[in-house]
Amino acid sequence: MPDTAPAPTVPGREGAEARLRRGAARLLADLGYAVLYEFRLTSGRRVDLIGLNDSGEFVIVEVKSSVEDFRSDRKWREYLPFCERFYFAVPERFPDRLLPGDCGVIVADAYGGAIRRAATGVPVNGSRKRRQTVRFALAAAGRLQRRIDPGA
Repeated sequence: MPDTAPAPTVPGREGAEARLRRGAARLLADLGYAVLYEFRLTSGRRVDLIGLNDSGEFVIVEVKSSVEDFRSDRKWREYLPFCERFYFAVPERFPDRLLPGDCGVIVADAYGGAIRRAATGVPVNGSRKRRQTVRFALAAAGRLQRRIDPGA
């Protein structure tokens, strides 16, 4: 299935969620992860951010711009089997007590982020990890190719 992630938005013209996503992605990149936005898992669910580091470890970040956004979305639990570490990226004033204690917390804005609570590391099934690594590489290469040659 081809990767069909949306084009990045213009800085300064996006909403709160896009600003949080960009800040969290910058943090992950600073921590050594290659990052993809809007990656579709084999389950069919699409994650806000997924990162892969040089140790082959996956991190998934779910962006929550408000308490209402968090309370209305329970699909994030389905992401857990697909990553070693799972984080919520939230704005500075988000009440951490609402977030599950076994999930990491990133506080982000449009320019970067910081880990407020580290995520617990949990191994990913070996065959799932291999398949996801290949899909990650294909998605990244496909996005790059479309950016270089949009008419191809």
